[in-house]
Amino acid sequence: MSNLLIVHGGAPTAVLNASLYGAVTEAKRNGFTGRILGAVYGTAGILKESFADLGAIPDRALEGLLSAPGSAIGTSRTPLKADDYAAMAGILLKHDIRYVLFTGGNGSMDACGRLSAACGGVVNVAGIPKTIDNDIAVLDHAPGYASAAAFIARYVSEVAQDVASLPIHVSIIETMGRNVGWITAAAALAREAPGGAPHMICLPEVPFDEDRFLRRVDELHREKGGVVVVVSEGLKNADGSTVAPPMFRDGRARYDGDVGSCLARLIIEKLGIKARSEKPGIWGRACTLTQSAVDRDEAVAVGALAARAVLSGKTGVMAGLARISTEPYRCRELLIPIEQVMLEERRVPDSFISPDGFDVTEEFCQWCRPLVGSLPRAYKGFRDGPFV
Repeated sequence: MSNLLIVHGGAPTAVLNASLYGAVTEAKRNGFTGRILGAVYGTAGILKESFADLGAIPDRALEGLLSAPGSAIGTSRTPLKADDYAAMAGILLKHDIRYVLFTGGNGSMDACGRLSAACGGVVNVAGIPKTIDNDIAVLDHAPGYASAAAFIARYVSEVAQDVASLPIHVSIIETMGRNVGWITAAAALAREAPGGAPHMICLPEVPFDEDRFLRRVDELHREKGGVVVVVSEGLKNADGSTVAPPMFRDGRARYDGDVGSCLARLIIEKLGIKARSEKPGIWGRACTLTQSAVDRDEAVAVGALAARAVLSGKTGVMAGLARISTEPYRCRELLIPIEQVMLEERRVPDSFISPDGFDVTEEFCQWCRPLVGSLPRAYKGFRDGPFV
């Protein structure tokens, strides 16, 4: 019996290991008798012929993957050249690997499609979607996003209570998301009443205008004293440049500067208002303390779906879920031709962005709530107190 290989690409998430669990357990459930392998540290592991025997892991230990952050087999952002795909195809055949599952985002789906082409149909290759950014084309949402959204909503909610308790400054919270603002938008779920925090949400889909931004901050500070602003790390100017210039570039990889610090300094210098920036950073992308149950279950489902696809003879596809309804929340499984999702980016649509560009709409909140689930709310013991 030929072997199955699972590969992780890109950044970890709170449910990446849940997809791994779904793929491994589904292969076993289908009576697969070959070896179930994991590429140690992604595509670099394939090229180094470094594989972990996942099939030898006891079922009880596998269950631990459901709540484990990071990647149990490692992952990578290894830049690949055209020759690398032919080399990987040869290595797969050398180890009698006829089934490959790639878990990742846009870049990993591009690698998945290219490897599928290089294998010429001899190896069945399928993708498992994974991204906190929620920017994979075609999909309503991807596993990894809901947990990251739940994290930022909880984070903003608690910072908002701090600012409301001592309303003297502007708090800038910087979220992950270089090119799209899905995570930033989820901060709106922290808002408990109209006009409450977060008071501004700034997405990379909306060109940054310094004068408009400062005027709005000044108005809010005069009205409320304490202001909470949530911004994407990839906030962009009208010309497409980032508000905080990138600190590092290497191919597709880009580390943006600290836009939160940049804006806090701007507020202090231009408005004379006390401001500070907060940046949870990578904690937010793999935090299982705020893991969404929907996210976990859907990660398992797409891992299992991809495993079934390759074992039944399909190749060049990505597993996915299509939303059927929001209330009640229901999805159906689907397989998407891989060429439709190779480096295609899904941005926050205009219908989810408020007319003034400083917030999201209720339509977005209705879309996002079932993914995140219920959130803990602030203490309201004082019926007529200032925070009601």
